[in-house]
Amino acid sequence: MSHRNARLTVFGRRLLVERVRSGRPVAHVAAEMGISRATAHKWVRRWRTEGDAGLHDRSSRPRTTPHRTSPALEAHVCDLRRSRKLGPARIAPILDLPTSTVHRILARHGLGRLAWLDRPTGEPIRRYERARPGELVHVDIKKLGNIPDGGGWRTVGRAAGDRNRQATTAERRSSTPVIGYSYVHSAVDDHSRLAYSEVLADERQETAAGFWQRANTFFTAHGITVERVLTDNSSCYKSRLFTQTLTATGISHKRTRPYRPQTNGKVERFNRTLLDEWAYLRPYTSNTERTEALADFLHTYNHHRCHTALDGHPPISRVNNPAGQYT
Repeated sequence: MSHRNARLTVFGRRLLVERVRSGRPVAHVAAEMGISRATAHKWVRRWRTEGDAGLHDRSSRPRTTPHRTSPALEAHVCDLRRSRKLGPARIAPILDLPTSTVHRILARHGLGRLAWLDRPTGEPIRRYERARPGELVHVDIKKLGNIPDGGGWRTVGRAAGDRNRQATTAERRSSTPVIGYSYVHSAVDDHSRLAYSEVLADERQETAAGFWQRANTFFTAHGITVERVLTDNSSCYKSRLFTQTLTATGISHKRTRPYRPQTNGKVERFNRTLLDEWAYLRPYTSNTERTEALADFLHTYNHHRCHTALDGHPPISRVNNPAGQYT
């Protein structure tokens, strides 16, 4: 790739060749373009030898590297990384290598960050992405503790928080108590990362089935036809009712392998963002206040929040991209 101050890009090299082919002297063309005659002759010579492909930049990597670490030693470094989860500073003394060399070896083999490894097996996590919206939708549930009216102990202190909790429980004991848990049901499209969430009272099969019907309506309204749903092995997703709800609209259901949350990783990562940027973003004085804030978070996430996996664009850019705005 040409540096930002380069006199010649691929387009400029083609222009150089065209001017020389028209019969003009190389020295004159080089002076016009602000480059040396040797540089001009180099690109003309490459074009005559290799054609248009010769005008592109070549790799600066040397053809041979005599002092590169042996494959056996690199394998030993990778084995220590996978088996013992050691970093470069720990591996280097064991194998009598410079720390910088160990770091380069790990980076070369895709082991540079422990977050890229599956902790139980030490194998690199395989990343995948479906080719189009609706091909696969991840569905999951996040359990959150309810907030008593007036705020919890994190907001008003331990003593006042306990009083709020006891007062709220006593007031609503005859109806539905708010001290307990809320269940955030979420659905995330694999390709676009478009997300839909609801805060519900439980995680029963009827609740999960009803949530999916509303989530499917949301995706349909955005022009997405869902083909398959991926869930974990919670009892509500293993129920016949949830499967029938999917099959009634021609959607297939797939469940992850037990104890493999990485398979459902896109919604798991969304849950983490949900906690950081909504549930724990600021102190809330009631459970109702937190629930009402979810709609604003979802709008920001889908329409405005930059997503690193989408080249810094929001999820809506992969669903509806008017006039090539995000290309």
